Amino acid sequence: MNKTTRRFASVAVGEKLPPLAISLTAGLIIGGAIVSRDFTPVHHDKKAAQAVGLPDVFMNILTSNGLMGRYVTDWAGPECTLKAIDVKLGAPNLPGFVMTICGEVKSKDDAAGTVDIAVSGDNNVWGTHMSGSVRVALPKEA
Repeated sequence: MNKTTRRFASVAVGEKLPPLAISLTAGLIIGGAIVSRDFTPVHHDKKAAQAVGLPDVFMNILTSNGLMGRYVTDWAGPECTLKAIDVKLGAPNLPGFVMTICGEVKSKDDAAGTVDIAVSGDNNVWGTHMSGSVRVALPKEA
């Protein structure tokens, strides 16, 4: 986590964010579902997940959404304001996989002081788990 907030002027379109690799555990997947109040059995009961054709529990969209937001706010720093997240899911994330999240600054809005970042999260088994964008507002002055 970045303890210093990025300033709007210091961010350039095309800047790449450092990749973040996350080891996916049953605890992360089940905990994410429970804390987001998603009690759908496929997210915490292995037999329920197997009944729909997957080998184990799988990550819910709210956890993916949270990880996408965390990735950008960790890069931007504690004084940023998360304005929007647009996430699209692909392949499921299961325990034992590793998801690597990457991002790139796509645009800046000088009037609003916001930055739009394209983000993707790929797992090491089935590929793209999530893709989308995150908009954050950054302070303009030091």
